[in-house]
Amino acid sequence: MRTWHLTSMIAVAAAVAGVATLSMTSSAGQTQRPARLDGHPNLSGVWQALNEANWDLEGHAARAGMLTQPGAMPLAVVPAAPVLALGAVGAVPGSIGVVDGGTIPYRPEMLGRKKENQEHWLDRDPEVKCFVAGIPRSMYLPYPFQIFQGRNKIEISFEYSSTGQTINLDKVEKYPADTGNGFSAGHWEGDTLVVDVTGFDDKTWFDRAGNFHSDAMHVVERFTPIGNPNDMIAMQYEATIDDPKVFTRPWKIRMPLYRRLEPNAQLLEFRCQEFVEELAFGHLRKQQLVKHWEGVTMNIDITRKIPRDADVLYSR
Repeated sequence: MRTWHLTSMIAVAAAVAGVATLSMTSSAGQTQRPARLDGHPNLSGVWQALNEANWDLEGHAARAGMLTQPGAMPLAVVPAAPVLALGAVGAVPGSIGVVDGGTIPYRPEMLGRKKENQEHWLDRDPEVKCFVAGIPRSMYLPYPFQIFQGRNKIEISFEYSSTGQTINLDKVEKYPADTGNGFSAGHWEGDTLVVDVTGFDDKTWFDRAGNFHSDAMHVVERFTPIGNPNDMIAMQYEATIDDPKVFTRPWKIRMPLYRRLEPNAQLLEFRCQEFVEELAFGHLRKQQLVKHWEGVTMNIDITRKIPRDADVLYSR
């Protein structure tokens, strides 16, 4: 079923994109491509961010892990138990950040929740359990995404969790319910694609650092070619976030996105729903399946817990 979901999403997107008028004849692969579609820059292709934004949008120093605890010396920290065995693989790389001005302008009463989210990252981050990453986070996850550009629609297919974003360049009714990716209405301003996204739920995060939003969030995305639009090997991505329930003012992130230039660049399946089934539902088994692991210098024993809250017990 999940295989059908990804392949059908790409097939539909390709059909949508096929109605555009090309400024030159396209050929197979990504070595040659039409420079423009209906007079606009051709954004079609497989794209990926190359930064540390998914760890934390704000600038931060490298640290031993997403979860840490005090070390043996003052001010020293070491990886906490859940990530200790991962070593350097579980460490957090440093970053200069992608937030204009450096700091996300939280309302004072919301800073506590952000800190609490970070402390409980393993239990709360939607990415850990393969939930929809949302907009704008899907753009800078460490997974590629593919853009299919048409005259009235632009479809973005994300490899992570096999989700997508439909950008409506024509007038259509908004979705009847709020979603993680919201509802996207787009238009062109010169060579820049501007996307107005509303209709969010409050279940997605911006990153692994616990930065969050409410259901009042409004995002305006801008995709602008960098360099020669005929080459289209990079574009500037900007997202302006407005959420008066959580932030004191609108704020912006910006970063370059890079087109994958391999001749056979394509999205592959990342079936993370299956990967997290034991994590999400293993506590409901009559007999615990994953219990013990032995390494050279440590043994790890796992004890599953049965939450008392019924809403938590059967949630993923």
